[in-house]
This record gives sequence, structure tokens and C-alpha cells, in this order.
Amino acid sequence: MMTIVLLFLAGVALIGSEVFLPGGIIGAIGGALMIGGIAVSYTEFGAFGAFIATIVAITLVVLALFFEFKILPKTPMGKQLFMSGSIEDSTTYSKAGDDVVGQTCRTVTALGPTGFVLLNGKKLEAASKSGFIEKNEEVKVTGKDNFRIIVSKI
Repeated sequence: MMTIVLLFLAGVALIGSEVFLPGGIIGAIGGALMIGGIAVSYTEFGAFGAFIATIVAITLVVLALFFEFKILPKTPMGKQLFMSGSIEDSTTYSKAGDDVVGQTCRTVTALGPTGFVLLNGKKLEAASKSGFIEKNEEVKVTGKDNFRIIVSKI
């Protein structure tokens, strides 16, 4: 009986330590210890004992997770561990609109195959569809993807 209790306590402790040491390996070892405790209870007490041990194991894991995600974040230590704010996205590049396709622009840097072009007074990241393009050449916008436009030689 003491072996089962120790396996369960060690398993819950390792699963709970995932907050401090993320990565999944320690939690997986904790889960294996809990399953080991269920197996030991089966050998000592039979199927009914294993059933009760399974219910206790599930209850312990649910309580540990409840503590980790509901109670711990409100403690002073938890406030340092968990992110409470939000992160705003930003980019240093201008994003081109859909209306740029078909326009002509001038390369600011050599495109080999990526670089920068000047379009309507905005410096935009561009990728060359037709290989290397020298600096200060006129190109045509043929498409766009996430943060850059696709250009070809005229």
C-alpha cells in the first residue's frame, strides 16, 4: 500500500513540476509513475483495487492541474511564471495592398532573389521571379504574398 501512495505522490509531483520545467518529459515520467501505481494496486488488490486506484489517480491529476492553472497564477510566484499581458504583432516593413499587382517600380537594392523596391514612395520587400535583378532597375509587380511583393524584369 505504501508503494502505491509513494508512486502516486511522486507522479503528481512530477506532473505538477511541468509548470517550472516545461518540456513534457518530466510529466510523462510522472504519468508513468501513476500508471505504475495502478499496476501495483492491481497485483496487490485485484481488479477492484486497480479501479479505485485509477479513480484516485485521475482525481489527483485533475486537482493538480486545477491548482496549476486556476490557483497558482493568482499567487505572487505564479504571476511571475505566467504571462498575463498580450503581445502585439508588428513589422518594420510596409505591407503592400492588393492594388499593387500590375504596377511598375524601381529596385532600391539588388534582388538576388530578394531585396527592396520603391513603389509609390514606400520601400517594400520584394522577391524576384526572374532571378537576379540589379539595383536601380525598373520592374513590374506580378503578385504578392505575406509581407513581400513578387516582381519580374520588364
